[in-house]
Amino acid sequence: QVQLVESGGGAVQAGGSLRLSCAASGRSGYMLGWFRQAPGKGREFVAFIGWSGFPTHYTDSVKGRFTISADNAKNTVILEMNNLEPEDTAVYYCAATRSSWTTRAVDFSSWGQGTQVTVSS
Repeated sequence: QVQLVESGGGAVQAGGSLRLSCAASGRSGYMLGWFRQAPGKGREFVAFIGWSGFPTHYTDSVKGRFTISADNAKNTVILEMNNLEPEDTAVYYCAATRSSWTTRAVDFSSWGQGTQVTVSS
């Protein structure tokens, strides 16, 4: 089982940037993804990255603004978030799956505790 710990959330104004980190122990062979959940809404896929750093995939609303990357030496996955919008406000979760391509939360077997991102207008 992969153990995941997120960090890096916070509060920023619209147009600002944040960097989320996910420390993943035992992640060999797992694809890691980021999901988010806003108040009163379901868990939404944001991005994923394969074990080797490829492939990467993003939901349309974050393309061109968010970048996912992996530092395998540090067992860490990073989500760089730029030009943030109030609609990005949510709890962000790191998750792991054995699948090689999925955006469905049900396919991810391990989850972190989440980190809050708040974007004010």
